[in-house]
Amino acid sequence: MDRETISPAAISTAPHIHAQSERDDADSYSDAEAGVGGIISEILEEMGQQKCVPPTSATKCSTGSPVEKATDEREPDKEKLPTSSDPPTDCLHNPTWRFQKKHIFILSEAGKPVFSLHGNEENLASIFGVIQALVSFVQDGQDEIKSIRAKDVQIVFLLKPSLILVAVSRTGFSAAQLEMQLNDVYHQIISTLTFRHLKNVFSKHKGFDLRRLLAGSERLIRHLVLSDSSTGQTNKNVFTFLTNSIRVLPMQASARLSIVNAIKENCHNHKNLVFAVMIIKNQLITMVRMKKYSINPADLRLIFNLVESSESFKNYDENWTPLCLPRFDENGFLHAHVSYLTESCQACLLLFSVDKDDFFDLSEVKKRITEKLERTQCFSIINEAAIKTKKVKLPTFGSDIPELKHFLYKPKAIAQLLCSDFPRPYNTIEGFRHLEATYCNLIECVHSVHRPLKLIYKAKSNEILLAWVTSAYELYAVFEPFAEKSTIIKHVDKLIKGIDKEFDTFFINSHPTF
Repeated sequence: MDRETISPAAISTAPHIHAQSERDDADSYSDAEAGVGGIISEILEEMGQQKCVPPTSATKCSTGSPVEKATDEREPDKEKLPTSSDPPTDCLHNPTWRFQKKHIFILSEAGKPVFSLHGNEENLASIFGVIQALVSFVQDGQDEIKSIRAKDVQIVFLLKPSLILVAVSRTGFSAAQLEMQLNDVYHQIISTLTFRHLKNVFSKHKGFDLRRLLAGSERLIRHLVLSDSSTGQTNKNVFTFLTNSIRVLPMQASARLSIVNAIKENCHNHKNLVFAVMIIKNQLITMVRMKKYSINPADLRLIFNLVESSESFKNYDENWTPLCLPRFDENGFLHAHVSYLTESCQACLLLFSVDKDDFFDLSEVKKRITEKLERTQCFSIINEAAIKTKKVKLPTFGSDIPELKHFLYKPKAIAQLLCSDFPRPYNTIEGFRHLEATYCNLIECVHSVHRPLKLIYKAKSNEILLAWVTSAYELYAVFEPFAEKSTIIKHVDKLIKGIDKEFDTFFINSHPTF
């Protein structure tokens, strides 16, 4: 792979950004007096009463809405939060609801509640009503509301056919990144229903309660949007979302080829089989596909989300489920045979067919693949690779870079991500939130629609931040604050060389075909 190098002159002229995520941790992540829920309820209710109209550009609406001091200082996880299955309670006055760092609201164009990330939708009728009224009011003026910024809270709107999606967040996500997440949520709904079915339902009855069709699928949406620091846990999935990529299970190319061959020799004669996907712990082991067809990384993340959030799949039974891959075909279902390989190997195999009656044929295919993998000792190879991948550290690259604290590396052509392990302080929730906000800001800067940047260098008192985008890859890194510019340049070059040397271990350069 052709590599580019950073010159000292380029570092010297790189933008020294000042970002919202660069505030001290204590300021960035301490709970606001009223919390996200308190601000959203007060802002939206006030806007509904006063009919506060965004500027003519409809991209922002700033408000100086007063925020009352909360009377309960308890931590959010200390009190039970009502869910959609709980008896009605007043969520708006529930301190736990008000202190959530992120809310997602989904409603129909007619204002019918569809989903709330936190709390019972029925108890949030006033919020849904104000959202629908606000969107309609702006549309009546031949405009479209995009986002609202109030204090440190982002409120982002996404209008789709028949649906309104709203994100309210006090995390490090920018408005553009929250819109990306809302798009993922929308496609998660499409994956359950298909766009054609969704359109037909609302064309016949605008006031239809979509929850009837989504019953049981709410867990998919929750799992999808709660992969960031708002849950109080560290999770690498947030970085694949931010970079629109997937993670690959690192393993020797020869070992991966053995797995591919086991799949190919048992699938190539099956005319209805479109994709065979093997994953483990949100990492792709391999994908074999029919010629001329491929799966978008965002659709692969929906597949990962389905597997990770479905406990019923983990009983080692065979499962048969329809799944729409919106970027592949938003109007139709593929039918997936889903099963874990064996109790001794936690890899999950998904076989996608265009025939809804293919279950028994694919069951036999899975059986033959499993037997072949067992004979070639691939189970132990997968297990060993899964254990090693928990610690993606620099010694793997044969490099000694003690000043490098963390990095993300994405080859642009294949949209796969290498994310190093979380050392101190990033293995704590406070440190992880800081890292998440840092990468949110760097990624937002290099992908800005107004002024995208190719190189960012930011020296701070506690760390040095680097973002570097070339025609071949994106690199985001955090260094110790005492590192010199010349040293960082050498370290980046060493890191890229190390990754290039083991590229076929960390990435899948092309997906084989049947």
